[in-house]
Amino acid sequence: MEKPNAIKIWMAQIRANFLILAVLLVAIGLAFSCKYPSDSTVHFNILRAVFLIIGVVLSHISVNLFNEYYDYKSKIDFNTNRTPFTGGSGMLTNGFTNSKRVLIIAILSLLISLGIGIYFTIVSNWILVILIAIGAFSVILYTNYLAKIILGELFSGLSLGSLVVIGTYIAMTATQETPFNKLLPLEVILVSIPPGILTALLLLINQFPDAEADKLGGRKHLVIKFGKKKAAYIYTFGIVLTFGTILILPVFNIASTWIYLALLPIPLAIKACITAIQHGDDNQKLVPALGSNVITVLATDFLLAASILIAMI
Repeated sequence: MEKPNAIKIWMAQIRANFLILAVLLVAIGLAFSCKYPSDSTVHFNILRAVFLIIGVVLSHISVNLFNEYYDYKSKIDFNTNRTPFTGGSGMLTNGFTNSKRVLIIAILSLLISLGIGIYFTIVSNWILVILIAIGAFSVILYTNYLAKIILGELFSGLSLGSLVVIGTYIAMTATQETPFNKLLPLEVILVSIPPGILTALLLLINQFPDAEADKLGGRKHLVIKFGKKKAAYIYTFGIVLTFGTILILPVFNIASTWIYLALLPIPLAIKACITAIQHGDDNQKLVPALGSNVITVLATDFLLAASILIAMI
């Protein structure tokens, strides 16, 4: 196999095509900061928005690289059935780069992300320390700890889902003087739930092809714990919960009916659910479901952000 150039190697290792998820999560929080500006944010602060995107993307890169490093060291990536969505990048197992370099970049990405987070705790509100700590905890301990005690999906959904939306809103609108009960509108809290569930489900269904290799490597996630058939039903329940939450928010006047735009990916989600239930043990037949799920996650997050902005017009 011909060695790719350095750019292709690193784009593969950081999972560049998946980093749009981090950007879209920040976008939801930014949209809310336009809808519910505080007295201190009469004007949208573009510089803060850019810093937030950089910080969250770097955090996402960091967890991807830590995962790449530890899956190589534990030999998991030598046993995976690689697909376009799972099984690692193959850059380390094919000898195109070295593990020490991957680890260094992972640590540097995390440190820069933490630096940006600390900046926002100073210029915004101290409560961000808690959110940042949960995120850093998830990044560092996901592969070697959380993924071995059935907590990987939960913390991924929090740290690269709901808490990004909430943290972005606080960072854009709060000050140190903002009272705790004024930090977050109810809509921000409740709309952050579907993106969190979707991130957890993205991880869940992507674990199907690698379940056997993960088990050999010492992991214990939901697919290993319950088996692929039950995990497929857990995934389906998560999809129902995601879109059910979106469906009921306008009913209780918590969100505008424009949020129903985020229901548009439901056909793709249904396709992913059916395929996971029927063909969870067949990696070749499962791959289209993985693709449908990725589009569902990204499209739903995008449409959530768009619906918030449209409702303001």
